[in-house]
Amino acid sequence: MTAAMLNIRIGPRRMLSLREAADYCGIPAKRFLVTGISPVDMPHGQKLYDIKDLDSWLDGIKNKALHSDDTIIGKLGNDTCEN
Repeated sequence: MTAAMLNIRIGPRRMLSLREAADYCGIPAKRFLVTGISPVDMPHGQKLYDIKDLDSWLDGIKNKALHSDDTIIGKLGNDTCEN
């Protein structure tokens, strides 16, 4: 029996379909539609999502979680002030 090797290189794509964008963000497509991320109107009527917009949205969620009120209050409670 002979073995075959397949070497395929797929370059990163910047523009994603709705399903691909939702998968990229790790959420169902129905929930992705209410994120407020706007698709880009491409030629021939196609609507695609820019991966840079998706990254910005995800970074915003991450930053909000890191800087939530509870986190800030917890950090203030751990700081000691010398008067």
